[in-house]
Amino acid sequence: MTRFRPCIDLHRGQVKQIVGGTLSQNESELKTNFVSDRSSAWYAQLYKKDGLKGGHVIKLGPGNDLAAKNALAVWPGGLQIGGGINAQNAEEWIEAGASHVIVTSCLFDNTGHFLEHKLKDLVSAVGRAHLVIDLSCRRTSKGWTVAMNRWQTLTELQVTVQTLDVLAESCVEFLIHAADVEGLCSGIDRELVSMLGQWRRLPMTYAGGIFKLSDFDDINSLSRGAMDATVGSALDLFGGKLIKYEELLDWQRRKG
Repeated sequence: MTRFRPCIDLHRGQVKQIVGGTLSQNESELKTNFVSDRSSAWYAQLYKKDGLKGGHVIKLGPGNDLAAKNALAVWPGGLQIGGGINAQNAEEWIEAGASHVIVTSCLFDNTGHFLEHKLKDLVSAVGRAHLVIDLSCRRTSKGWTVAMNRWQTLTELQVTVQTLDVLAESCVEFLIHAADVEGLCSGIDRELVSMLGQWRRLPMTYAGGIFKLSDFDDINSLSRGAMDATVGSALDLFGGKLIKYEELLDWQRRKG
């Protein structure tokens, strides 16, 4: 059964919703859908109250460590953390209250070559049980290619059943942003969800393009209940006008 996984996206210490494809080193290219006047801790407290365990705190660039730790302190063990995580700091974030660390870029070199030993180092640092691999991806001629460095650099790794099988030995969950539709409120990548839904070995969360409540029904149907989902810019918590948080909670309660 598909569940709603909440998010807290942080940019320069503030809770924001950003169009994923514009998140580059050049701030002038950044397109922001929403900047909250509420703290990261406020969102964490809300998710804790409503029992939405397994949400994601994502640090989008520098200047977010304090806000991230404030959120984790509100609900130790209730939230995952991603953004700038590596083998050297992963244990620090688990000790700060994260249930899991989420990693992408640290698994590759600057050219996008996958570094197996980096993954082994992470497993040694915090254990497979605390590791989530983010396979955020962009559509290419090969299908879907993992993107790193704020989704700006394509790697050599393709999102396939074979890739999932290999990486599943080193983690307990996958997070997958469809970067091309992230933040656009233009609909989910149905082909990606269908493909991923055929693989059912570990929990998996999809993000990208959700803009109506029925998208959750579609993800549940296309994945046969194998994938959870998260929504940002369309949600009224983040200034959206398309999905109400309370209605999403009611949807989840009805589905059981």
